[in-house]
Amino acid sequence: MHRYDVTLPPRVDATTSGDVRYALQVALDSIHEGDLTVDASAVDSLDIAGLGVLVSAHRRARQRGIRLVICDPKPRVVRVLAVTRLHRVLNLDRVNTAVG
Repeated sequence: MHRYDVTLPPRVDATTSGDVRYALQVALDSIHEGDLTVDASAVDSLDIAGLGVLVSAHRRARQRGIRLVICDPKPRVVRVLAVTRLHRVLNLDRVNTAVG
């Protein structure tokens, strides 16, 4: 069983972006190398604010030599990432999902 560093809530949007940003920052502060794994399996709703938080965390991680990996996103979330072309920027571990 995989241990995730951060588990995202069902909504990653304007209403939760502050909490998600904080959780990702705390996790980044506790990791000095390797991967920061983010469980996205529960995410049903992802808006521009949520995308901004994920991209920001990805950039901060990369600057520190850490790889932020979004694990097991639902097909709906993968489609949002594909439409915005962020699936090419963010590191996705897409178990049982496909871009399309």
